Amino acid sequence: MASIRRTLSPVYHDRHYENGGAPFSPSSTSSSPSQKSSGKHSSSSDPKASRRGPWRRPFYQFLAFFLIGFVLGMTPYGQIDDVNGTDRFNFEIKPPNVEESLKRREEVAVDGVSFSAESKNKKEEDFAPRKLVIVVTPTYNRAMQAYYLNRVAQTLRLVEPPVLWIVVEGNAASFETSEILRKTGVMYRHLVCKRNTTSIKDRGVHQRNTALEHIELHKLDGVVYFADDDNIYSLELFQSLRQIRRFGTWPVAMLAPSKNKAILEGPVCNGSQVIGWHTNEKSKRLRRFHVDMSGFAFNSTILWDPKRWRRPFSHPTRQLDTVKEGFQQETTFMEQVVADESDMEGVPPACSRILNWHLHLDALDVPYPQGWVVQKNLEALITVK
Repeated sequence: MASIRRTLSPVYHDRHYENGGAPFSPSSTSSSPSQKSSGKHSSSSDPKASRRGPWRRPFYQFLAFFLIGFVLGMTPYGQIDDVNGTDRFNFEIKPPNVEESLKRREEVAVDGVSFSAESKNKKEEDFAPRKLVIVVTPTYNRAMQAYYLNRVAQTLRLVEPPVLWIVVEGNAASFETSEILRKTGVMYRHLVCKRNTTSIKDRGVHQRNTALEHIELHKLDGVVYFADDDNIYSLELFQSLRQIRRFGTWPVAMLAPSKNKAILEGPVCNGSQVIGWHTNEKSKRLRRFHVDMSGFAFNSTILWDPKRWRRPFSHPTRQLDTVKEGFQQETTFMEQVVADESDMEGVPPACSRILNWHLHLDALDVPYPQGWVVQKNLEALITVK
């Protein structure tokens, strides 16, 4: 008969009972001192006990620093004002010397405001707007035209802006004049007078009236000055024009028709008040105001805002072409602008300086070459050998 043998279970070194014994039997629970000592040794090397040790030290450090920070955060460093009465539980924490710091801030604020106000006033003084100077120049085709226009332009370039140069030609705008104006560097407007006139006297009158119509139409605000292109002007004259409130006048030096002496025509002033005139016998008999066309300037608002100046005339202010003598144009125009000498201002004060000259040196009836280019070579008077 075959024998059946049971395979023995593997040996477990860590159990405390023998093979075949119950785990909770008295024999298994009782152990020898050697087993107890071996149990203690095994418990000291237990991995659970090793996992409980490392986190305790950081925890206690965190707890200690948290308590220190909490205590420091709750400690008041300012002064506590105790409030009596019903609000005894309310208190306000103020930093030390609050009144002094507030006073110091107010002083700094006041100084800052005063400094900003002073700087603002200084900027306003530095950037005070200047009056617009409106220079009206009639011109026409002649040999000296380019020279005259460039001479006036070089003077206007030195005048402090704003300056507007209104150049008026007859019939059509020439290419040569347009080229000169574009190269001057001065703000300009090139106008054309449509009136077809052959008289030199009437031509200048209509060209100036064209400029006056343009100023009135666009309501240009400034000081209007009639500056013929053949006159000579000082820079001080244009700088003095901005001082004129309504109507300003000054003496003009002119070369006599005989070209052998200089004459003076214009106002005699006491300060800025006009008390008389420099003139000759012929002018004395035919004119009310004895001044040259380039010897006065006026406020442009007289043209488009007559109610401001209480002008008695309802018609537009223009130069008249019906007068017989050419030098009567000035006085007939001035009579539309002012009532008498009390409405005038002497420029500069006392009218003691000559600011422009009228020389009458033009070459009449000699046109300039087209495009300023000489088509034929000049005849050589001296030949090179």
